[in-house]
Amino acid sequence: MRSVIVGTAGHIDHGKTALVRALTGVDADRLPEEKRRGITIDLGFAELELGDVRVGFVDVPGHERFVKNMLAGAHGIDAVALVVAADEGVMPQTREHFDICTLLGITSGLVVITKTDTVDEELLELVRAEAEELVKGSFLEGAPVAAVSARTGQGVEELKATLRGVALGAPSRSSRTVARLPVDRAFTMRGFGAVVTGTLVAGEVAEGAEMELLPGGARVRVRGVQVHGAPVRAARAGQRTAVNLGGVEASAVERGMLLAPAGRLVPTQIIDASVRVLAGAPRALRSRQRVRVHHGTAEVLARVSVLEEAGEIAPGAEGLAQLRLELPVAALPGERFILRSYSPQQTVAGGSVLDAHAPKHRGRDRAAARARLASLNAADDAARLAYFVETAGERGLRRAELAARTGWHDEALAAALAEAAKRELVAEAEGVAVARGLLERLAAGAAAEVEEFHRREPLARGMSRELLRERLFARAAPEIFRAALALAESRGALAAEREVVRAGGHSLELSGADAALKDRLEQIYREAALEAPTLEEALARADASPGRRAHVRKIFQLLVDAGAVVRVREDLFFHREALGRLVASLRDYGARHEPERLIDVAAFKELSGVSRKYAIPLLEYFDRERITRRAGDKRIILK
Repeated sequence: MRSVIVGTAGHIDHGKTALVRALTGVDADRLPEEKRRGITIDLGFAELELGDVRVGFVDVPGHERFVKNMLAGAHGIDAVALVVAADEGVMPQTREHFDICTLLGITSGLVVITKTDTVDEELLELVRAEAEELVKGSFLEGAPVAAVSARTGQGVEELKATLRGVALGAPSRSSRTVARLPVDRAFTMRGFGAVVTGTLVAGEVAEGAEMELLPGGARVRVRGVQVHGAPVRAARAGQRTAVNLGGVEASAVERGMLLAPAGRLVPTQIIDASVRVLAGAPRALRSRQRVRVHHGTAEVLARVSVLEEAGEIAPGAEGLAQLRLELPVAALPGERFILRSYSPQQTVAGGSVLDAHAPKHRGRDRAAARARLASLNAADDAARLAYFVETAGERGLRRAELAARTGWHDEALAAALAEAAKRELVAEAEGVAVARGLLERLAAGAAAEVEEFHRREPLARGMSRELLRERLFARAAPEIFRAALALAESRGALAAEREVVRAGGHSLELSGADAALKDRLEQIYREAALEAPTLEEALARADASPGRRAHVRKIFQLLVDAGAVVRVREDLFFHREALGRLVASLRDYGARHEPERLIDVAAFKELSGVSRKYAIPLLEYFDRERITRRAGDKRIILK
């Protein structure tokens, strides 16, 4: 059975609640004050089965003081029943409610003329014409117009048939996004604990699911689910849903919160949006204007930053703006919102979210932001995902961040990523998504930086990886740094080694004098064996000229890079042949002292023939190289 939510809309005392009661038998006014005053103050709910369609009604208040309550119910409806009383016709709240439905992007509905028993046929036709004039050029132009009397029952059965047709023609909800239940009520039920209700706008809420309440992030468990008062194992998008929650008190839950899968969405306070200002708005929407943002069931104050070149969006016009919220909300691209003026409270505009986690746009970058955002309205999933990745820059976006930015479930996210990669819009770097063009520029920049390094340091084997990262990739994710090097290496531009990066075509060619100097340095350490000189002593013995020390150090570094000389400590080096002979002697000693294979410092000094000055650094080096392992004041010689 298909479930569709129909919301009433219209002026106070135009018979919305009486209409719902005539259709369903349920009095949607539940508050004592509503009974006493005879007006709807808060949201009311009822349901009606029409064959293969279940219609859930959201009855909203019509008084101008309670428009914010109306907005909390209007966010989740699939179709609207615009109610106009035959004895009054179109009134101010009729127009405001209709404007709100238009701004929320509702595309289905009908017009219902109530209280037909109070007027003659001529006046009824005048009200019908007035209602048709109101909706001309809108989504309700050409929609059914039903005339009923809730008091006598005239036209109610015909209205049910019309409602069924409207419900079947309402657009289906998107199946790409994760479950979201904007909370419109929270209360405690004896024996059950906290219960929240709302219209499930997407996904599924199942018994036993782990979820969280945003924006606070309180983790909760679904203990039970009801749809229209009946227990179910799971509720689906488009259903009025009550959820019994474990792990939270009802007093900690309030209207405006969002129930969503745990760890999936991230609240935001900066939103880029497409905004349309009502033609009847008293003035243009301008930057720094304070407004009330109604998103889902939440109402949040915000400052507007208009991105248009004129610095404002005129009445009747549409433009781009950034909303800087004073409190966080959980929003997703494509979701609709309403803007009302701060004071006096009046509906002035509405729009849709383009980027729910936008960076602040300042001064000069507004034109570029405007150009990028203009493409989002018509973007498909792959292009939209590529936009989010591009705006993240060198930081890139991980899967969890992409999920939070889009709200898509895993399958939809994977499909969009694959398509974006196929179009070469996005590349994946060890699970981090990065704009393909940016990765290409980073790879080219790394190759150019290393080439420049070789020109400055012709005797160096290559540029330190850490130095390269500090110079070009200070703000980049480590995965993107490695991916850029790998891309440059795959094209032969770079050769990345463990500690250094060199140009792909770089080869070290020494002059005859430098080659002789290199050989002389190596011979000093080879002959010294385990009685190695300090570096300064070796440099002095190789070339006595103080003015050449920096050059001789570079030649010496070539020996270290090639592994001919091994650094044991910052200022202590040994020839690899001497270390190799010592390791062989050490392992032979271990074999003769099975099974303990232990050696202390004194025995090591005797075995190696060195003083404590060399023994301790050598043993610490062997510990690092996994040749020995310290055991108290002795070492175990590893096999």
